[in-house]
Amino acid sequence: MTVAQFEAWYSSRFHRTSSALIALAFIIADFFGVMLSFGAGFFMVNFYDMTLINFSSFVMYWPYLPVFVLLFWLYGLYPGISLAPAEELRFFVLGSIIAHGGVIFSRFIEDGEFDTISIAFIISFICSCFILLFCRSCMRIILGKTKLGGVPAVIYGNGSMAHLLIDHLLKESYAGYVPVLILDNDTAGSGMYKNIPVIHDTSIGQTIVEKFNIKMAIFAMPIINKEELTHLFNNSLSAFRYTVIVPDFFNIATIGMRVRDFNGILGFGTSHKLKMFWNLGVKRAIDMVLTIIGGSIILPFLLIIALLIKITSPGPVLYGHVRVGQHGKPFTAWKFRSMAVDSKEQLRKLLDSDPAHREEWERNHKLKDDPRVTKIGKLLRKFSIDEFPQLINVLKGEMSLVGPRPVVEAEAAKYGENFARIFSVKPGMTGLWQVSGRSDTDYAERVFYDTYYMQSWSIWLDVWILYKTIGVVLRGKGAY
Repeated sequence: MTVAQFEAWYSSRFHRTSSALIALAFIIADFFGVMLSFGAGFFMVNFYDMTLINFSSFVMYWPYLPVFVLLFWLYGLYPGISLAPAEELRFFVLGSIIAHGGVIFSRFIEDGEFDTISIAFIISFICSCFILLFCRSCMRIILGKTKLGGVPAVIYGNGSMAHLLIDHLLKESYAGYVPVLILDNDTAGSGMYKNIPVIHDTSIGQTIVEKFNIKMAIFAMPIINKEELTHLFNNSLSAFRYTVIVPDFFNIATIGMRVRDFNGILGFGTSHKLKMFWNLGVKRAIDMVLTIIGGSIILPFLLIIALLIKITSPGPVLYGHVRVGQHGKPFTAWKFRSMAVDSKEQLRKLLDSDPAHREEWERNHKLKDDPRVTKIGKLLRKFSIDEFPQLINVLKGEMSLVGPRPVVEAEAAKYGENFARIFSVKPGMTGLWQVSGRSDTDYAERVFYDTYYMQSWSIWLDVWILYKTIGVVLRGKGAY
């Protein structure tokens, strides 16, 4: 494809957009989220005792909104492009707790007392951690339905690395960048990839910037010699205002990497946070607190589910299946029984008689249309209710609320060299792969998500995964 052909393609698909427009949209979403949080705090206090405060009076505190936005800006939430979800949650929590604390402190200085309105603002802070994420998600959906949904980016790359990057940019709205052009030095390649034009000339960066005012370039060309790389940066990439370099060691890179300076020689530092005993202690404490509190709340619901299973099909209520746990140690993972009691025999006959089902089973160790599943079992699986008994495994210390997906022994080999590293920690009831597609993802993607989770773990990532799990489960997306 030529530059002239790209101009015709680009002008028909993209309007002028920038990170400033996205930042403005996020500010509006955050304004709305903060006011919703104020309202939630006032409502809860008012609901407890209507004589304490006037619920509608939360509107009077709108002048504090610029303080929230200023703090969010200081934490890098604007424009918030390519910000990891866990980092976004962390910055929202830190900014929100400072802003809410400032509101409470200013009222205490003014009135000389800690009153019910201050309690409302404490509740508002707790609610804001998730309301702000929800409002941003809604804004991303709105932007995604318009041509303002992402900042155009030029991709310098070829082969599997560039294709992997583009696939993720097209799939994940959090990235915030839309690939609009691939500059490739491989003249033997095609003219399009995933409906994105390819120009086999990496020297035209200045021309692209001048004609189309595209400010972002992403460099993903691991196979290039030093001289070519220096020439490319000096004469093409330097034309762009922003440049991101994707390293060829992405499979060991983490969001927690830090630049280290060895007297002019730069390196990247990383750490395995789940090998630090204080992090493991915090993770275990969160597991226990949430499991005990959450389990107590949903216990009546679980008893009703157990009764429905018992009266709709013969057999036990719970089903124990041996899974591979931490350090490869087997354990029994508990679930509500969702299959007929002779499911193993039915599976053997099905795989022997149906090559298509056998291929699907060997690929994913799951069947999308599994005839062994009972009627009530289909409902339980759709909303992952069948996995709630794994709270027992969490209490016993065999599993965590969040972690790599537990696998059967036959699946372990598919992790290859990644197995020992991934299963150096406890498997989880939910995880990054579940909130990124659940059973719709193929096996290679599951390994990728589990590996990424291990490399980039933080408490914030766990909280974000739990938050996302609620929405994924309620939608019943990708479960079978």
